[in-house]
Amino acid sequence: MAKILITGGSGLLGRRITAMLLARGDEVVHLSREAKNGLVKSYAWNIAQEQLDTAAFGGVDHIIHLAGAGIADSRWTASRKKEILESRTKGTRLLVDALEWLPKKPKTFVSASAIGYYGDVSDRLCTEASPPGQDFLAEVCAAWEQESMRAAPLLRTAIVRIGIVLSTEGGALPKLMLPFRLYAGAVLGSGRQFMSWVHIDDLARLFIHLIDEPETEGIYNGVAPIPETHYTLMKALSIALKRPLWLWVPGIFLRLALGEMAITVLTGQQVSDEKVMQSGFRFQYGNIHSALRALLHVKS
Repeated sequence: MAKILITGGSGLLGRRITAMLLARGDEVVHLSREAKNGLVKSYAWNIAQEQLDTAAFGGVDHIIHLAGAGIADSRWTASRKKEILESRTKGTRLLVDALEWLPKKPKTFVSASAIGYYGDVSDRLCTEASPPGQDFLAEVCAAWEQESMRAAPLLRTAIVRIGIVLSTEGGALPKLMLPFRLYAGAVLGSGRQFMSWVHIDDLARLFIHLIDEPETEGIYNGVAPIPETHYTLMKALSIALKRPLWLWVPGIFLRLALGEMAITVLTGQQVSDEKVMQSGFRFQYGNIHSALRALLHVKS
C-alpha cells in the first residue's frame, strides 16, 4: 500500500484517480483550497498567498499534480488568461519549492500538462520531442512544464500531456453531446482538425502506471492510440447516440462567439502514444467506438 498526495483531487480526473487508488487499497490525501476530514483527508493550500500546509507531505510516497483553472470555463479575457497561467505555474512552483525543503522526499512526482503544448500542427504527427507551438495554450503548457521539471533533480519526475478527455461526468464530451440531444449535431470548423482523445479510465490508469513503474520519467503523451479528426469523432458520436450529424458551423462564427478561446475547437493535434506503449502501458479503450460504447453504455 502506498500513500499518494493529489492536487486537483476534486476535479474530473482527480476524482477518478482517487477512486481507483482507494479501490486497490492505497491511501490518498488531497491538497485543496480548504482542509477537510473524510474518507480522503484534504490539506489546505493557497496559491495566490503562496501558502501550503506541509503536513500534507507526511508519509507520502508519490505526488500527482493536476491543479489548474479550467481552460474552457469562461471567455478568455486578459484576467482569465492570467488566472489560467498562474494557477499552473505558481501552484507548481509552490509545490516544488516545498519539496526542496523536505528532509524525506516522496519517490515520484507526476504532473499534468496538455497536448495544447504542440499548438496547431495541422496533420503533422507530434511526439514528445516535437517543439512547442506559438499560441496561448502552448505558452501555458510550456511554462507549466518548465516549473514541473524543476522537481527532476529532487525525485523521479514525469509529465503527462493530456489529450481530449472523454467522460460523461465533465470535460468536452457532454458539450459535444448536447447538440445531438437537440437533434442538431454539428461539425465545427473544417472538421479536419485532429482530436487526440483519451478515455477517462485509461488516463487515470496511465497516471497510476507512472507512479508504479520506477523506470518511467520525462514527458508522456496521454492520448489513445488512434487520433480522430473532428468529423470522424462527431460521426462516431452520432452513431453511438443514434442522432443525425447534419449541421456545419463555420470557424468564423465560432471565433465571433468564443473569441481567442475558439482555438480549443478549431485547432488540432495528431499526437503519438508510442512512448506510453513502450513503457508497458496498454489502453483498455484503443478506438473511439469502443470508448463511446463504454461511456454511453451502448451495446455493440
